Amino acid sequence: MPLRYKVDILKRLKDAGYTTYKIQKEKILSSGTVQKLRNGEGIGWENIQTICSLLHCQPGDLIEYVEE
Repeated sequence: MPLRYKVDILKRLKDAGYTTYKIQKEKILSSGTVQKLRNGEGIGWENIQTICSLLHCQPGDLIEYVEE
């Protein structure tokens, strides 16, 4: 996959005070999205937007394009 995560998003969220329990309990992200992040799989733009809002960052801070 030419797109990959530059950082461990779940760790960055946890460092910002958002545990996976809190994320799912408060319906910030779905359990399926959390699982995709754990597996390094792609997620939708709306979820990236939510994460960027929580972490006060840009999408480019989270993902990068890597030529195969």
